[in-house]
Amino acid sequence: MANVVRAALVQATWTGDTESMIAKHEEHAREAARQGAKVIGFQEVFNAPYFCQVQDEEHYRWAEPVPDGPTVQRMRELARETGMVIVVPVFEVEQSGFYFNTAAVIDADGTYLGKYRKHHIPQVKGFWEKYYFKPGNLGWPVFDTAVGRVGVYICYDRHFPEGWRQLGLEGAQLVYNPSATSRGLSAYLWQLEQPAAAVANEYFIAAINRVGQEEYGDNDFYGTSYFVDPRGQFVGETASDKTEELLVRDLDFDLIDEVRHQWAFYRDRRPDAYEGLVQP
Repeated sequence: MANVVRAALVQATWTGDTESMIAKHEEHAREAARQGAKVIGFQEVFNAPYFCQVQDEEHYRWAEPVPDGPTVQRMRELARETGMVIVVPVFEVEQSGFYFNTAAVIDADGTYLGKYRKHHIPQVKGFWEKYYFKPGNLGWPVFDTAVGRVGVYICYDRHFPEGWRQLGLEGAQLVYNPSATSRGLSAYLWQLEQPAAAVANEYFIAAINRVGQEEYGDNDFYGTSYFVDPRGQFVGETASDKTEELLVRDLDFDLIDEVRHQWAFYRDRRPDAYEGLVQP
């Protein structure tokens, strides 16, 4: 019998406040569960606007602890209610002065499994993230969940192949890539990089982008979220580039072994020859 996982993602427009944003995602999750989904992921810093379009200390107010903050605790309740694994990207405060761009991973019974902290932090016009976030310091964890082995790589990380590979080496079957990327900056890369990473590392990727414009800048978030398989092929259609959307797709995890046997990229790696890649 095929090892098929029904997976979901949400690309959302900003509502104007945290409470309504979280409530909207809860309803999307419930609808995904009604459609039979067993895992769902949300966009980068899903419960807030993309405030990194500006550099202003007022935006530290969006930060909260992980896992003990209100959003992750609420998502744990949602996971218990829906029976879904949930990937929850938020702005994390660890202690005063220690802030991270983080995603919590919650199992289908509401258990908090751990978190990923974004490694690569951009600092360019419209994406002033170094003002807010320290670089991630927890490595590239892969979590044993009710649906299989799930990893996370956040937005700007996707331009760096090393983390994608480490997630594969740790046994990831599905990697969620929550993002906030704008039409004018790198739209042509959006449907190139994640499919290429899925091929190179032979797992499924859920690529999630915000959609619409928000009050803190003129970034035009273009959605077009999708699932891509280990052959680099989209699983169904991509989402709209203009409107909010819930995507639910069936992912055949048996394809991972099939592709790894056929292409054998992991067999033919040469880590003994790669030492120079990590020299400063």
